[in-house]
Amino acid sequence: MSDHYYSHNPNIDSKRREIRISLRGKPFSFMLDRGVFASAGLDFGTQVLIESFAEPAVDGPILDIGCGWGAIGISLAVFYPERDWVMLDVNQRSADLARENAVKNRADNCEILCQDIRDFPANRTFAAVVTNPPVRAGKDTVFAIYEKAYELLGRGGELWVVIQKKQGAPSTENKLKELGFSVTLAAKKKGYQIFRATRID
Repeated sequence: MSDHYYSHNPNIDSKRREIRISLRGKPFSFMLDRGVFASAGLDFGTQVLIESFAEPAVDGPILDIGCGWGAIGISLAVFYPERDWVMLDVNQRSADLARENAVKNRADNCEILCQDIRDFPANRTFAAVVTNPPVRAGKDTVFAIYEKAYELLGRGGELWVVIQKKQGAPSTENKLKELGFSVTLAAKKKGYQIFRATRID
């Protein structure tokens, strides 16, 4: 488990490289490394989530859980500069890369933390949470992210999740409804589903 992207310190040698990609028609530059999620480059599910995301109607900061090297939080922070963004990852290498990439892409409205979401303080409220959950870490970890997101969202706040149908989209939808979210399918592409779950209480 020590060499997985969801461990705190990946047990694999660093091999950094830079990629240049276009998201929503805007160019970005990111540093990547081994031992983090999507070390080979931007994964398709993340891209679909970035392209599908719509700003919530309620005010407040937005939280990216499991930010990896920062594709979701940094790109959306650039597109929505009036929002404060908090980006969280349990992997120290990921958090370090995300900090570097925020500077590279001039995303000055990002706060990046190396922390397990289960230890995140409950006294902060967010307008939205975005996540490409670590399905390889197991259902308990993924569901813990959904549960914590529900706690951290204010009324009208939204949780945006990307997940493949074959990796648990139906159980994700059921869990979100069980928690009390109003769930809609915001996008569907090549087996990936984007759920937009709104806290209504």
